[in-house]
Amino acid sequence: MQAVVYQGPGQIALREMPHPTLVEATDAIVRITKTTICGTDMAILKGGVATVAPGRIIGHEGVGIVEAVGSGVRGFKPGDAVIVSCITACGSCESCRRGIPSNCADGGWVLGNTIDGCQAEFVRVPFADNGLYHIPDAIGEEVALMLSDIVPTGLEVGVMNGDVKFGDVVAIVGTGPVGLAALLAVQFFSPAEVIVVDLDEYRLALAKQLGATMIINNKDGTAVEQILEKTNGRGVDVAIEAAGHPMTCKVVQEIIGIGGTIANIGVYSQSAELHKEELWVKNITIRMGVVNTTTIPLLLKTIESGKLDPGPLITHRFPFANVLLAYEVFANAGKEQAVKIILNINEGIGESDNQYTEEKLVEMIVQQVLQRAG
Repeated sequence: MQAVVYQGPGQIALREMPHPTLVEATDAIVRITKTTICGTDMAILKGGVATVAPGRIIGHEGVGIVEAVGSGVRGFKPGDAVIVSCITACGSCESCRRGIPSNCADGGWVLGNTIDGCQAEFVRVPFADNGLYHIPDAIGEEVALMLSDIVPTGLEVGVMNGDVKFGDVVAIVGTGPVGLAALLAVQFFSPAEVIVVDLDEYRLALAKQLGATMIINNKDGTAVEQILEKTNGRGVDVAIEAAGHPMTCKVVQEIIGIGGTIANIGVYSQSAELHKEELWVKNITIRMGVVNTTTIPLLLKTIESGKLDPGPLITHRFPFANVLLAYEVFANAGKEQAVKIILNINEGIGESDNQYTEEKLVEMIVQQVLQRAG
């Protein structure tokens, strides 16, 4: 089968790999029909995830058709259309029983990390009864794919950890896929204001379309001043950090109001300073963590009812044969106006909705090399 294989820092390749087989009775084999690229995959490519060894098939988001199940799988059978959750969980260890399956003793985020992942024609899913979700007939594969990771992450790690309440003033700092997913999810809790901060005009404009009441481009560094002015100096009730950068960490600390909550979604590759000398008197709460994906069934219901549509987050589509080009586009997301990229496993070269010529690809690669050199 064809799969995207991590070969060391800065190196991935589309290679022929062995077809996965059932290992445990609780396993399922899923034929992937659509997958996508995550910011975590880019961190892996840069060598920033030590647990991912060269030779690993990467990717942790996917939808597809069940091909085979182990004797211990009860809820799924061959032919079922399914979402592959980015989290696998045994359901019986201490963490699972405490409602934290992302810290499962035998699971958690393993797909595309410590075991082979979803950027492949087939994937083995451990603990299939807990790691797969049926796709209702009324929901398309592309929309269902958004529930593998980013929409549950925005809801659980951002909005729910932020304890957003009716009438709150909420700020979301960072408009990557997960930040925009948090923007979609936060509206279920009827906040009075949702202020979105970023440096990218395209994504800010998209945030406005998706329900932000105020957008701020922080290129001039005045976001904190503008938010404090908007809130009469009080600050926000909930600040959701969705970029994973020391500067965005600093912004959320400066805009959080008394009794407020900072919810950290962003994954940090470097240390970020926490100003406890200023925050302790505000009686704030800081929460962070990994998505559990336990909200997938609820999110499926809201999509079926028409109250949630993550479809606008999808900006690009590529055949799987062009996956390396898709990575280049995602690496240049600002210039390419990319948010979520769909990789269609069964499509051939040249069937993409977004056509990129060989000259365009060469130009992008040259630009990236010059950026790294500079």
